[in-house]
Amino acid sequence: MAGLYIHVPFCTKRCLYCDFYSNTDMRYKADYIDMLIREMELRKAYLQGEALETIYFGGGTPSQLSAKELSRIFEAIYRHFPTTDQMEITVEANPDDMTPEYVSALAQLPVNRVSMGVQSFDDADLKFLNRRHDRAEAIRAVELCKLYHIYNISIDLIYGLPNQSVEKWGKNLDEALRLDIPHISAYHIIYEEGTPLYRLVEAGKVQPVEEDTSVALFSTLIDRLTAAGFEHYEISNFARKGFCSRHNSSYWTGKHYLGLGPSAHSYNGTEREWNAASLTEWIKGIREGELALEKEPLDLNTRYNDYIVTHLRTQWGIDLSEVSALFGEDKQKYCLSMAETYLKTKHLLQNDNKIILSRKGIFVSDGIMSDLLWV
Repeated sequence: MAGLYIHVPFCTKRCLYCDFYSNTDMRYKADYIDMLIREMELRKAYLQGEALETIYFGGGTPSQLSAKELSRIFEAIYRHFPTTDQMEITVEANPDDMTPEYVSALAQLPVNRVSMGVQSFDDADLKFLNRRHDRAEAIRAVELCKLYHIYNISIDLIYGLPNQSVEKWGKNLDEALRLDIPHISAYHIIYEEGTPLYRLVEAGKVQPVEEDTSVALFSTLIDRLTAAGFEHYEISNFARKGFCSRHNSSYWTGKHYLGLGPSAHSYNGTEREWNAASLTEWIKGIREGELALEKEPLDLNTRYNDYIVTHLRTQWGIDLSEVSALFGEDKQKYCLSMAETYLKTKHLLQNDNKIILSRKGIFVSDGIMSDLLWV
């Protein structure tokens, strides 16, 4: 079983914090769809006949594609790839794109999951982040999805914004819980070099929150959502029972996936590939039959390190039996020996052959992962 990721690079404007590849020139949309379908033809063998169990439209802003454009893409997917029954098919969307007409049209497509970039329910935050929607539009978008029987809804939230207090963050979580949705992703804001937000920090116009505040915000997130019945199944992701993101979970559990579109990444177990982060270069490469992508073969040590970094992020953790089977007994012994200190301090917990992060381990997870890597 495998996943298909489609990167839709179009945005009407750039958000303050975003470092994902996107393009605001909508003149390329027709060419993009033509070349996306052509890329399916050129790369369909990458998954070696594995059937798709998840499809994920990410961005950028996939909701900038019309229902007609999405329908054409779906027709090509079903023509070029074997599929499984009951696939999870996710489309990322901006709340202001979710009009009654658009949501009604989505509901007629194979789409069965919507992931919305809400980011905040505070209008001042949304203005600061240069988002296109306001609080009311975000709430209305969720209600429209339910009205048209799309109940598998996820929203993204951002915390750690400049001057954000625990009280203010709590109000955001109150709003999210009132929506009664099954999935919430929450990410601490990152000041990525090259973004407008990074330049504001460099100019001294924005001050990041203190580390103690960041910890308090994350603690509040975990406490509030788990108390409300959500499983904390990955460091940044919370779901009601049965509603974990199957597509994103495939990244963390080592399943194979093909990425189409500019800047999209692919993984087949032995190598990684990534397309050029340029719409024009990507289009040119497909037209000329010389794909604009790079490849990285993965040796045993790299595959082991990838396993540690991805699996330890999740509630399923590291399976020592699997480590031995995939990478050899030496790697399994090494992993257990490097974990020993954290097991003693209860930053890691062991149950039979499984090692997972404890609550306090989550807060220092980067350091733990780093120590378990093969160097």
